[in-house]
Amino acid sequence: MKFTYRDIAEDLRKSIRSGTYAPGKTLPSETALAADYGVSRSLVNKALQLLAVEGLVRPRQGDGTRVTWLPPLSRSGARYRRDTREHEGAKGAFDAEIRAIGLEPQHEISVTRMPAPDDISVLFGLSEITVVRRSRRLLASGIPVSLVVSYMPADIAVGTALEEPEPVIVGGIKSLYASLGHPQVEADERILVRLPTDEEAEKLEISAERPVFDILHTGRTADGRTVEVTTTVTPTSYLIIESTFPLA
Repeated sequence: MKFTYRDIAEDLRKSIRSGTYAPGKTLPSETALAADYGVSRSLVNKALQLLAVEGLVRPRQGDGTRVTWLPPLSRSGARYRRDTREHEGAKGAFDAEIRAIGLEPQHEISVTRMPAPDDISVLFGLSEITVVRRSRRLLASGIPVSLVVSYMPADIAVGTALEEPEPVIVGGIKSLYASLGHPQVEADERILVRLPTDEEAEKLEISAERPVFDILHTGRTADGRTVEVTTTVTPTSYLIIESTFPLA
């Protein structure tokens, strides 16, 4: 059989999605793949470029081509249920989701106190507010999955574990809010699709042409106070958005 680069890409795509080449693993070299398919190395390179655009692999100079495909994660209201985000000691919804697909959740966290940007202050219903900004790069077995930034009112967060530069507690931020006497009972999410900024593409280790979800999440307590504003940026291929709502 004479393989085209699309044939090679499709064959590798199936092998990646079936788990033959698992997430985080390195593919055989282009030379080895060319020998397996009986084609030129340039043809293999073209196939890998196609898979890279799709987000299934990521070539790295001097380090081979790494599999970055992940089974798409479902994003729905169910992910915020306490029994979900605390499942088997998970430190939040992300931890539970990544463990469920057999990978290791990892967190890179930085925390600062600062005046909230104007657009964030508005979401808190104030013209000015001092917040604790908790910035996280979340990875699955070394694969960057999302960039998450949470803004939390200083009067709630200062001096608590919300300022700690490590995963908070079992159940994540929402469980900690509850333990501090500010349980969230309602949340809104606005979801946009756009291209990443250069900084986001670099941190997510994706091409600038690969679209991302930009998710804005606001959480409120029973008295209607907004106590959390969180933004999440993640490649669209990593999520399936699901919603349930009444029709009458």
